[in-house]
Amino acid sequence: MLLSTLKVLFQHKRQVIPDLNKVELPASFRGRPILDRKNIDTEKLEQCIELCPTGAITATPFTLDMGKCLFCGECERVLPENIKFTNSWKLWSLTREGLIITAENSPKEVQSEIAFGPNTIKVKHPFRRSLRLRQVCAGGDSAPEMELGAACNVNFDMGRFGIEFVASPRHSDGVVLTGPITKKMASPLEMTYAAVPDPKLLIAVGVDAISGGMFADSPQIDRSFLERYPVDLYVAGHPSHPLAIIGGLRELMKSPVRRVAPQQQVKQ
Repeated sequence: MLLSTLKVLFQHKRQVIPDLNKVELPASFRGRPILDRKNIDTEKLEQCIELCPTGAITATPFTLDMGKCLFCGECERVLPENIKFTNSWKLWSLTREGLIITAENSPKEVQSEIAFGPNTIKVKHPFRRSLRLRQVCAGGDSAPEMELGAACNVNFDMGRFGIEFVASPRHSDGVVLTGPITKKMASPLEMTYAAVPDPKLLIAVGVDAISGGMFADSPQIDRSFLERYPVDLYVAGHPSHPLAIIGGLRELMKSPVRRVAPQQQVKQ
C-alpha cells in the first residue's frame, strides 16, 4: 500500500498550486476590466451600449458593471482604447457597488472595505477559521457549478483554507447561490437558506446569480429572495474562475462585518 502511494506521488509530482496569490493567468483570460474615458468616441460608446446584451455599460457616467457583464469582449473590440479586459482574476466584492468599474476605480483590484451603516453589524469573526457551505443551483447552466467543483480539486485545493461544501444546510455556515433563480427554485432556495443556522452567509457566484444575467427580464425568473436577504459576497464572471471563488471566500473570512436584511432590527 505504501509503495503504491509513493509511486502515485512520484508520477504526479506536486499538483497543488503552492501560492494562489502568485498565479498569473494567460493573457487570453478575460478578467477585471480597465476603463479610460479620455478621447472616447461617443458614437462607438453608444454602439457598445446597444451591443451589450445585459446592459452592463452606461455612458453617463462611463461605467461597466461586472455583476451584469458576460465578459464576451464585444465592447473591447469596438472601443479598444477605452475598454480593456486584463487577465486579473480578482473579480469579487463584498458589496454590490464594488462590482461597478469606473475610470477612477479601474486600478483597484478588490474592494474589501464595507461602510458601516444601518444595515451592517459587527461580529467577532465567526467564520475566520473555516467555512462549511451548501451550494444551491437555482436554475443555472452548470458552468459556475463546474468551477465551484474545480475549486475543490487537487490543483486549487480550497479545502486547505478550511473551506468545504457540505450536503446539509444544517451543517453549513451559508449558502452559495448560482443561477438566476427560476420560479421553481425560489421556494427550495429559501427553504435551504432558512435551514442554515445563524449567523449565516449568502454568496452569489456568477453573473446569473448576481443580476440575473441574460435571463433577468424573463417571466420565469423570481429574484424576490435577494430583496429579502442580504448578499455577503459577490463573485463575478461568466462563469467565475476558481481563483476568484477562493479569493473572494478568503476575503470574506477576514471581514468582521455582516449585512442584515433591511426589515431586520439591528441590536445595539
